[in-house]
Amino acid sequence: MAVTATRPARPPPPVSLAEQAVERLREKIVFLELPPGAPLSERRLVEELGGSRTPVREALKLLAAEGLVLLRHNRAAIVAPLAAEELQHLFEVEVALESFAAELAASRMSEADIARLARFQTEMEARHAAGDRIGYIRLNQKIHAFIVAGAGNPALSEAHARLIGRLQRARNVGLSSLGRVEESILEHRQILDALRARNAETVRTLMAHHVGRTGRLVAAYCAEAEPQPTGRRRRAA
Repeated sequence: MAVTATRPARPPPPVSLAEQAVERLREKIVFLELPPGAPLSERRLVEELGGSRTPVREALKLLAAEGLVLLRHNRAAIVAPLAAEELQHLFEVEVALESFAAELAASRMSEADIARLARFQTEMEARHAAGDRIGYIRLNQKIHAFIVAGAGNPALSEAHARLIGRLQRARNVGLSSLGRVEESILEHRQILDALRARNAETVRTLMAHHVGRTGRLVAAYCAEAEPQPTGRRRRAA
């Protein structure tokens, strides 16, 4: 039998300095190390990221196209503020997608999947107890994505991934800034219990409440932070 020679695998293309800067800045913005409204001095970014101003400027342009950076004429760029009205609309879509995904997952996830989800939950709680904010947020993201994947619907997973690309920073505000972690952990436990019980109606209701609660809190927080027109002041609650 003739042996066919295999070609050596091509190495991945090198990552450009601009791409490296995009990845590092995106992570800092999404995980709130650079909060909404924070100035983005080119000089400081060059000192921190290395290289020259050219890749930093390109990175800022790319992140502006993603809606994470606001470029201002003759002024330093800033981390884009979170717009309350847009967030409200996006969270409404997330409620619909994730509650439907959870309903499907109740009958489609295997016992092994649910056991794995329980391990994610345990690890997430351990990260929180250890004060590992970033680790907690990453596990929270993984749990939500895993439940959506458990629905077994690639089109639903694709739509969810696109949405979360726009929403993750706002979700992290809810997890980090609004004193919601303990409440969120309890809601996750209830969702896990409903999935174990294969109770599709209950898990759909629980997920809708869980995501909707975060959305309402974040939208209200961002609305309070939005600048008001001159001459108008928010009335104290």
